[in-house]
Amino acid sequence: MILRYTTTLRSLRVAFAIGVTVFAFGLSGVTLAAEKILLAEGLDNPESAVVGDDGRIYVTITGKPDAEDDGQVVAIENGKATVIAKGMNDPRGIGRKGKELFVADKKKVWRIDAAGEASVFVDTDGFPVKPFFLNDIEVGPEGDVFVSESGTFVANGAVYRIRPNKEVSIVTDTKAAPGLKGPNGLLADGKDHLLLADVASGRLYRVEIANGAATELAPGLGGADGVVKDAKGRIYIGDVRGGRVFRINEPGAKPEVFAEGFKSAADIVLDDKGRILVPDSKAGTLTAIPIVD
Repeated sequence: MILRYTTTLRSLRVAFAIGVTVFAFGLSGVTLAAEKILLAEGLDNPESAVVGDDGRIYVTITGKPDAEDDGQVVAIENGKATVIAKGMNDPRGIGRKGKELFVADKKKVWRIDAAGEASVFVDTDGFPVKPFFLNDIEVGPEGDVFVSESGTFVANGAVYRIRPNKEVSIVTDTKAAPGLKGPNGLLADGKDHLLLADVASGRLYRVEIANGAATELAPGLGGADGVVKDAKGRIYIGDVRGGRVFRINEPGAKPEVFAEGFKSAADIVLDDKGRILVPDSKAGTLTAIPIVD
């Protein structure tokens, strides 16, 4: 057993390293977090990830800022990234429905079929309001594709629902929920609700799909990006600006830091091994963090 001491301005931590796993205990009650496992590096602005039907991890690559058509979707396997779709503009959120993948690409949504063929699923003019910054994707339990619209990160935010027949409707927007500033991360919470992370305000909401009403669950989440829930119902939120992952242990509980030290913790996802996958767009990495109770 190796005893390590680390002093910061915020807290004094004592870390015990056992084998390859490190457990961090904060005096302020920071949640246990396992050592980070690097899955891939050298990625050109990775944004979002999802585990495919084939077990591979698919990651959206936004490419150079303001460059057009350099966006890609890559598959990560044994530390190697293989391009499966390219020619996108600024792909961000990615979700899976069976063998299909859906990608939010700023002003349109792509579909990648089981053969790896990419096609536009819903183009710009298919939305009720012309999109400005489509961000995250979530596939609901009934097969609907939900897409967040971050707008200007001050106004014009919304969440859309795309039916399998490509019919698009507004789930919520700043008219139905005036507190929304920059809707980003989405997670289905049963068939009637969505969890919504607002990247501009740093707040987590629970949205009722039927009427768009948004109930605030937690503030203080920095640049709230991706949101996932583990088997015990605990909610994790990536902080893209602060490079942290927060955890909310139960309803009404104060968010705690689950992991930190990233340059940017973007659209996180839970994999089939019980790990939080963190695309770090600034560092160009994909990292796994096993959940430790």
